[in-house]
Amino acid sequence: MIPFKYGKVIESSYFVNREKEIAFLQRNFKSKINTVLISPRRWGKSSLVKYAATSLASSDKKIVPVFIDLFNVRDEKEFYETFSRKILMATYTKLEERINAVKLLFRLVTPKISVGVDPNTEFSLGFDIHEIKKNPDEILNLPERISKLKKIELVICVDEFQNIAYFSNPLAFQKKLRAQWQHHQHAVYCLYGSKRNMLAELFENKSMPFYKFGDVFFLQKIDTPHWQKYLLRQFKKTKKEIHADAVEKIITTMENHPYFVQQLAAMSWENTTKSCSVKIVDQSIDELLVTHDLLFHRETDLLSNYQIRFLRALVNVVKQFSTAETIRMYDLGSSANVVRVRKALVDKEMIDIYGKTIEFMDPLYKQWMKRVYMNRFNYI
Repeated sequence: MIPFKYGKVIESSYFVNREKEIAFLQRNFKSKINTVLISPRRWGKSSLVKYAATSLASSDKKIVPVFIDLFNVRDEKEFYETFSRKILMATYTKLEERINAVKLLFRLVTPKISVGVDPNTEFSLGFDIHEIKKNPDEILNLPERISKLKKIELVICVDEFQNIAYFSNPLAFQKKLRAQWQHHQHAVYCLYGSKRNMLAELFENKSMPFYKFGDVFFLQKIDTPHWQKYLLRQFKKTKKEIHADAVEKIITTMENHPYFVQQLAAMSWENTTKSCSVKIVDQSIDELLVTHDLLFHRETDLLSNYQIRFLRALVNVVKQFSTAETIRMYDLGSSANVVRVRKALVDKEMIDIYGKTIEFMDPLYKQWMKRVYMNRFNYI
């Protein structure tokens, strides 16, 4: 079995460090302090939250985690249905208990219950949108009411929370959530997602309803020493070894990015019989670039010429994009245009900005731009 995992929620054996982050989350969960976790895509925040909540629940039976993913939720009705279904499934394990709970907890709205072949997984509630818009509090207060009723402490973990910004009247909806959730004393909330700018706007803008809702925590990349230990250990577990310079190559090429370090390590491991060298890592990078070539071409075709030139400059480690020399060399138009191009690339999730540092969101795409695209068209 490949000793590296990526692209899915992982278990503890595949965690790299994160002890401080786990301790921080668990402390907030126990102290009933709401938490907002922000990081770019594929940095492992879903795995982190799930591990922190479930491991805490295993040691304290009063704590019950509820995991809600808003990835496919795009309107208010879907939110209420998903929210209530996940809470009921986490707190009432038997179908009969759930049906009785629905009768007890819903007085102002009348949900329609649907059950599939497997009632443990195929259980859902349907609401009339006009009914719930008149009485949203009955659903939004479910965590607090159930916590009191069952004498438990719910940890409500909401992934891709920024998707509420796509609702028809997002500001009004945020006000509804905040108005109820801020009074909950027995349930605590952990809200997280992958669109950094959208989440920062929701939680750090003083004019927004969720300003100061809880601790805002920006997830950081994993430090190189922790990656080094992890890669050496995972290879050794399967009776293979990896050279120190190969370890360094994997980490630096993928810029300490959790998903991509694991992905390149997995490919390098598969290409290794006994000992992994830099040559094998380079071969693995080439293979990944071949498999992603069509996808990266399609993504690049959707970019404007200015955006492509900006990315070329970024590949070439340009730091100051608005200088006259950079604008002239890469034909970026003007300093005002550079600002517009940068914002567009952030919105497209092609780049991310940390203070004054600009980075590719996808280090593999950066390698493709450098090794394939720019070589193919003889760009410098």
